[in-house]
Amino acid sequence: MTPPEAAVQRPRVEGDREQEILAATLEVLADVGYDRLTMDAVATRAKASKATLYRRWTNKVSLVVDAVANSKGPQQVPDTGSLKGDLESMFCGLGGLADPQAVATFGAVVTALTRDPAFAEAFRRDVIGPKIATSRLVWERAAARGELREGLDLDLFEPALAGIVMHRVFVMGEVPDPHLITSVIDQIIVPAATR
Repeated sequence: MTPPEAAVQRPRVEGDREQEILAATLEVLADVGYDRLTMDAVATRAKASKATLYRRWTNKVSLVVDAVANSKGPQQVPDTGSLKGDLESMFCGLGGLADPQAVATFGAVVTALTRDPAFAEAFRRDVIGPKIATSRLVWERAAARGELREGLDLDLFEPALAGIVMHRVFVMGEVPDPHLITSVIDQIIVPAATR
């Protein structure tokens, strides 16, 4: 590397500093929503310069998607031995539908999913995609155990639990807690999906 190239190359934001910036992004997102979030506001909240943010993230889309994906942590695939147990484990715990931060974050970005095609594409790929893959594995294991009824369309059925709970939260104004999720699993999802 020649000296001019070395001078142009900037250090990557990583480690604790990266986590602080991602946490600040989630705070700003919760305060103002995606549409009103700016790189300036995140930089101010994180006590960083905009240049620091742009060393790691090219724009608001990449910053917010990275912050939301990072907040979920690694996707653990539950394996309790039953569809009901796996769904409860996946949707009632941290990062699931009963997690107030996860629900608030979704509420903060939901309008952007219909208005900002670049954000929608990245969010669906990097945030929703891994969750769907984890959920799909749970459903495939249930099928392999013989729990599911014949002909069940997993592409249609797999997102039903999240859809029902999110409707009750955002449209009906209910609090997303483990009791609500377990009730939907017990009264709707498992009876409709199993033999």
